[in-house]
Amino acid sequence: MLKNIESFIYLSLIICLFFIITGCGGKTPLKKDEFDPVAYLKKADELIAKKEFEEARKLLLEIKNRESAKEYAPIAQLKIADSYLKEDETELAITEYRRFIELYPESTYAPYAQYSIGMAYFRQIESAERGAGTAKKALQEFLKLQEMYPRHPYGEILPLRIQKCRNIIAEGELLIGKFYHKKGSYKAAIGRLEGILKEYPDFKNLDETLYLLIDSYKKLEISDKVKQYSMMLREKFPDSPFTKKLKD
Repeated sequence: MLKNIESFIYLSLIICLFFIITGCGGKTPLKKDEFDPVAYLKKADELIAKKEFEEARKLLLEIKNRESAKEYAPIAQLKIADSYLKEDETELAITEYRRFIELYPESTYAPYAQYSIGMAYFRQIESAERGAGTAKKALQEFLKLQEMYPRHPYGEILPLRIQKCRNIIAEGELLIGKFYHKKGSYKAAIGRLEGILKEYPDFKNLDETLYLLIDSYKKLEISDKVKQYSMMLREKFPDSPFTKKLKD
């Protein structure tokens, strides 16, 4: 009987020891979390596609904080900025793109970040009446792109963006010039109109600008300026309706 009890106790100890060794006799220890930045990026893309932006940014921030090689951290930072843009949080997106350029100025993605800042402003341009201020910001960022990254990959589209910004700004100045001209404040009108000639000589409505300038100087009886700008209008825009109007 005693021998059977001793055998039972011995067997029980063996079983307990087995559970302790295999980790089954108590709380199961958690496995070390395996960090895979590629998988995190893929999951973040899926969340962004579902418009679950906050959850996506949590994963992207974790990549930035944990990825020691800094191979995927720049991509995560860009995706954070992109996610804000897709969420229509334009100012936050611009802040994150600027942060990218500060952190990774030599990155191959840096031109994209700078271009995205310009485009964030560019998309807000509505019209000459309301968009001139935003167009100035977009123009500034596009010119910065040319200066900082002359070998950027936007050689075909960027000049068109810049030209549109310049036209919108000039149109805003022309509207103000027209207002002053109609009001009879010819000196104020001249200030705006001559500013267009100086700053935006490629403006698409330069013929109208010259015509209003000529008429403003005519009202002030400054004949030498009338002659100067009349000659310019005829030479540059011989077929313009404003040239014909001037002759009439």
